[in-house]
Amino acid sequence: QAQLVESGGGLVQAGGSLRLSCAASQITFHAYDMEWYRQAPGNQRDLVAAITSGEITNFADSVKGRFTISRDNAKNMVYLQMYSLKPEDTAVYYCKGHRRLAVGELVYWGQGTQVTVSS
Repeated sequence: QAQLVESGGGLVQAGGSLRLSCAASQITFHAYDMEWYRQAPGNQRDLVAAITSGEITNFADSVKGRFTISRDNAKNMVYLQMYSLKPEDTAVYYCKGHRRLAVGELVYWGQGTQVTVSS
């Protein structure tokens, strides 16, 4: 069964760094576009960063210049490196993988990992 598992969340002081990891299993990982979303309490789930199967990246304006996204197709992993963290980055971070098919799309989500940034 396809699965995405995030790790690397935790508590960090403002200005600090964290690296989130997402391990994919039972999917043709290299064919998937991978994304990181986040959701703070009472807020909607928002896209933070994306990396396509062709390794084109995109970032939310709020994290540009502070976050990077990368993938390792040999390890079926996607990473979100976060620098200069701010209290407003506090949220549950989710990994999403999706792949367009001839008809429809395959979409998988991880269970999320909590990131808390203290001021």
